Amino acid sequence: MIVLPELVAHRGYALHYPENTLVAIEAAIRAGAHYVEVDIQLTSDRQPVLFHDRDLERMCGVAGRVHEFSLGRLRGLRASEFGRFGYQYVHVPIATLAEFVALLQREPQVTAFIEIKRIAIERFGAISVLERVLPAIELVKSQCVLISFSQECLLAAHRGGWQDVGVILEQWDDHKRGAVPEIRPDYLFCDAVSLPRWGRLHTAPAKLAVYEITDPNEAVALAGRGVGLIETFAIGEMLSAFELMRAAPA
Repeated sequence: MIVLPELVAHRGYALHYPENTLVAIEAAIRAGAHYVEVDIQLTSDRQPVLFHDRDLERMCGVAGRVHEFSLGRLRGLRASEFGRFGYQYVHVPIATLAEFVALLQREPQVTAFIEIKRIAIERFGAISVLERVLPAIELVKSQCVLISFSQECLLAAHRGGWQDVGVILEQWDDHKRGAVPEIRPDYLFCDAVSLPRWGRLHTAPAKLAVYEITDPNEAVALAGRGVGLIETFAIGEMLSAFELMRAAPA
């Protein structure tokens, strides 16, 4: 019997929509996603917004960084990813964390992995970022897993009583190093290119999530090695392929 992993919509349905936007996340949920992943940074007035890159050029076509703009100025930009989509999404704004929380309230079946980006921590400090993010997601706390490359940030969240956390590893060999044992993460995230080529991947009791995968056969092979979650930009295509695998004769 084929073992299929759970799928995480990486930055929403990013294959067909501008990443980290509400339209991308809503499309992922319509496609059947039960898990989504988004990235969080703070504006200059410390308002949490959904954004991945360290600068605004690729998504918005302007110079500068999220933390150099107030929320008001940032909302005047468009997260259209013009290089990929041209004028198709020029109406789409950068999403706020508050808007994302409202979406989760409408979709209680969805679990969100909320990645706090290192650039925000570098600019404002881990505690200051947590003070802005954690109260903002309190209403949907049961649906949210806090994740980050920053073990300092996750350790502070863990010590402060936040229950569900996931460490994003720089490389596979880090899964037992640094503050990971003290954090006791529920999830470990790892880039597929960093994984050992062969063998079982042991991370219990943490659940292992691997990114970025768009090949369903590769996802199945990783599940057979112990991977529980696969992050993908192609959530609809991957879910459809999994349905065909389930329906195929044994």
